[in-house]
Amino acid sequence: MTVGNVPGMTPHAPEPAPAHLAAAARRRAVDAPDPDLALVTRGLTQRFGDKLALDALDLDVPAGSFFGVVGPNGAGKTTALSMATGLLRPDHGRAWIHGVDVWEQPLEAKRRVGVLADGVRTFDRLTGAQLVTYAGLLHGLDADTVAERTADLLRVMDLEDAGRKLVADYSAGMTKKVSLAAAMVHAPDLLVLDEPFEAVDPVSAANIRDILHSYVERGGTVIVSSHVMDLVQRMCTHVAVIAAGTLRAAGTLEEVRNGHDLEDRFVDLVGGRHGSEGLAWL
Repeated sequence: MTVGNVPGMTPHAPEPAPAHLAAAARRRAVDAPDPDLALVTRGLTQRFGDKLALDALDLDVPAGSFFGVVGPNGAGKTTALSMATGLLRPDHGRAWIHGVDVWEQPLEAKRRVGVLADGVRTFDRLTGAQLVTYAGLLHGLDADTVAERTADLLRVMDLEDAGRKLVADYSAGMTKKVSLAAAMVHAPDLLVLDEPFEAVDPVSAANIRDILHSYVERGGTVIVSSHVMDLVQRMCTHVAVIAAGTLRAAGTLEEVRNGHDLEDRFVDLVGGRHGSEGLAWL
């Protein structure tokens, strides 16, 4: 009897999985959230020394949403997104991307997400085209597909000419754009973008917004962090407010606004506004 095209090989009953692997599979089946949620976090917690950077974050991001994460500088936004996407291991808590556990199934989770991290160094001794190509090949795309997608992405990012230059010679805004292209080249289900419009000129920012809205309309999900309320209010369908490492509010934009302008609602939730008393000399 043959199996496939290999003569002499007979099928046999598979050996039972080791006990610890079977237990892990059962735990995933019981604990895994709805795969129709693009991102779920439960109890994400992180300390840096004595500072509690994030305190038991529970967050649900619906698939197909344009989800804004807002908060003051140092609120814990970058820490939260880094842990949710596998860039930083949490002290406690778990995260899932479309039902895939980020820390138990990291390769599968990373196939489904594209990340633009803030403050993370890139391979700046590559050209822009080489950087995007490298990202595509890392995700297992064939060379022809990578070449086609790289050309498309550099064109829509207005980086066609710059694609032949070293990333080290890019401006901050150009580096953001080529890093976004690298995050998108494998056509992920979820994009997680930390301050994607920082240092980007207004025309490029408008083009990027159009690209992201088209991506969401085709079924993708975007999570974008920002401290610019007007930008989030114009772009996003959902929003979460994080301050001092805690989640202050989350839901649709209208639910979080609660009948107010987002900036006014943000100030109410976060606090810390001061008057100009004591500056009579100014």
